[in-house]
Amino acid sequence: MEAIGRALEAILPADRIKTRLIDILSYAADAGFYHLEPKAVVQPVGEDEVKALFRFSHQHRIPLTFRAAGTSLSGQSVTDGILADLSRHWQSMKIENDGATVRVQPGITGGIVNARLRQFGKKIGPDPASINSAMMGGILSNNASGMCCGVSKNSYHTVQFIRFILPNGLTFTTENPDDYQRFREQCAELYDTLLQLRDEVRNNEQVRERIRAKYRTKNTVGYSVNALVDFDDPLDILAHLLIGAEGTLGFISEAVMRTVPDYPEKSTGLLYFPDIHTACEAIVPLTESGAEAVELMDRASLRSVEHLPGIPELVKTLPEPAAALLVEYQGNTQEELKAKKEKFLAVSGAISLIVPPSFTENPVEQAYLWKIRKGMFPSVGAVRQSGTTVILEDIAVPVARLGDAILDLQVLFGKYGYENAIIFGHAKDGNIHFVVTQAFDTPAEIQRYDGFIREVVQLIAGKYDGALKAEHGTGRNMAPFVETEWGPGIYEVMKTLKSAIDPENLLNPGVLINADKEAHIRNLKELPRVEEEVDKCMECGFCEYKCPSRELTLTPRRRIVVRRALVKLKHENRKQDYRQLLKEYQYDGLDTCAVDGLCAVACPVDINTGMLVKRLRRENHSGFANKVALQVAKNFNFVSKAVWVGLKAGSAVNAVFGDHAMTGLTKGMRKVVPAMPLWSPHLKPSSWKPSPAATVAEGDGPRVVYFPSCINRIMGGSEKGKRTSPILSLPCPAKRAFPSYNPTISVVIAADRSIPPKATAPPTRIP
Repeated sequence: MEAIGRALEAILPADRIKTRLIDILSYAADAGFYHLEPKAVVQPVGEDEVKALFRFSHQHRIPLTFRAAGTSLSGQSVTDGILADLSRHWQSMKIENDGATVRVQPGITGGIVNARLRQFGKKIGPDPASINSAMMGGILSNNASGMCCGVSKNSYHTVQFIRFILPNGLTFTTENPDDYQRFREQCAELYDTLLQLRDEVRNNEQVRERIRAKYRTKNTVGYSVNALVDFDDPLDILAHLLIGAEGTLGFISEAVMRTVPDYPEKSTGLLYFPDIHTACEAIVPLTESGAEAVELMDRASLRSVEHLPGIPELVKTLPEPAAALLVEYQGNTQEELKAKKEKFLAVSGAISLIVPPSFTENPVEQAYLWKIRKGMFPSVGAVRQSGTTVILEDIAVPVARLGDAILDLQVLFGKYGYENAIIFGHAKDGNIHFVVTQAFDTPAEIQRYDGFIREVVQLIAGKYDGALKAEHGTGRNMAPFVETEWGPGIYEVMKTLKSAIDPENLLNPGVLINADKEAHIRNLKELPRVEEEVDKCMECGFCEYKCPSRELTLTPRRRIVVRRALVKLKHENRKQDYRQLLKEYQYDGLDTCAVDGLCAVACPVDINTGMLVKRLRRENHSGFANKVALQVAKNFNFVSKAVWVGLKAGSAVNAVFGDHAMTGLTKGMRKVVPAMPLWSPHLKPSSWKPSPAATVAEGDGPRVVYFPSCINRIMGGSEKGKRTSPILSLPCPAKRAFPSYNPTISVVIAADRSIPPKATAPPTRIP
């Protein structure tokens, strides 16, 4: 590892090359259930460094894999080569053409892109459930879709221009007309190969129509060979082959995407049916009436959430074969919504429903209905047995045969002992997800999964001629079965594409194209039992974008991955590695955690890594230290004032003896008392003074009380002498945005020391 790190220093600065044991192990996991330890983790900045990494990979014969957020589920962002982390330095975005298009880099999350587009009434087409944590690099490379996306609004169909770097180090963009001729001249052999494959596919009617038919529904198995049918010029073909290629053909450094409307008006309803077949019969009428989302939930999935507070009592009394559809209409006006609903209601009498259909336009009630749907995956994860992982698979079949396919899947669940399996998904597209919990700690368990997945392949690809992966990408999980779904002819086209573009097979090898027919059961992730908080974690990475220390040391997911690694090293009696990892974990895992609990807000299974770290810190401290901490907490008003006075005194010393006087003094004291904190020239005492609450606005209705955090009250002073008011009472902006929201009072704990942030959703309600 150290030798590779030294070699990499020729092209990257040392602070962006990670080869410590804690870095290698914490990056060995993504959201999938595979585990590979990279030889080094690098954080490139700019295209020149990416090109240098390609050269390094070829020179040293080391595989190279690019990762954005690592929320992929099929093992496409782990490697035993060099892992290039894009999450820090590729976060640029620019809204263009009044929101009609948006220019993005791979390291910015889809949620942030949508938040900035909202003022234009727009959003990106792909809407994966992970959009708040998934980054654009993964959204593009996996051809992500989602609940309202369908086929027409996915990444492939909404990308306008792509800028990319090939493994040979050459950069092209479809935005520059001159690049089309330059590609022909500089990549003549690849150009001719793409032309040849295009013509072979188009001239074979059976193959051409096969491709057309497969992409009328969601499909992310193999390469996007529809590009050979949809586009004429080889550069356009190659650019669209990169969408859904899972980082195996090139590096997408920038993309311009066409946006879609973000409709302001929505109407949502949960419809109950006596059985799954009856529910599936309603899909086509709902789709034809204009429903944007039609989400299917089987009885087992409803049962997994029926214990949650506020769930309608009807859910608990549904018969065993029952099912439900969560339906949402969207439009620019209420009149549009009414017309769409009435179109469905006109034919709903011919469909058997347990209760008459009912819809709501109340945002709070709508959010709760979606919470039911989105709570199914985490509900299984939260109650699974320690040591097991949650496997979330997705398939697509023709809508007309969806009910039959679900019944067949349920038979397989029983055959292989997946008693808690649930089924839900995007029924409008014939796309369903199923969740099972699985351990990989014994040969028998691995054999069980292998047998199950092979029967699923035969069922979906054989009996139903469907897609083995509708949204989640091929990865390592379905790589052995790409040929099974597509047939040997089209699979040979895919292999030719890979060898022509990446002849050395060094770019994310083993993903998507893999000759090993057992690749899906290689390098499986172990989840040893550690402690309650850790055992619940699915390593999905949803928490990472909330973490204040994510760009300094570890994220909550990586903190938990390391906790598991420590247990594994201990069990394997690797004493030296255990001691080294434990030492590195002290700063990276414990000392730098903000313990603010923000990770729990985004965690599907409500893990508060901050509470875990607090407990570990307490256990690492002596009894005396814990008593001192308790007294500080009990007398925090006095302590905060004392710290403020200390800062004031330190600033006075610097004013008299020079700007670096306190730095030198604290360095000297630290030699005697190692725990003595060093003075920083950035420390400034706040200009805050205790004062009554300042009411800055009058009016009737709910109030927002704004409390600056303690760190701002003590160290929040600015050089311009602006004051931070300790308490501000403001009208509740959520009341204007959500008229039905009626809190008594709302509280915002703010880290900003100037103006309270604008509320975009109801703040926390305190009765």
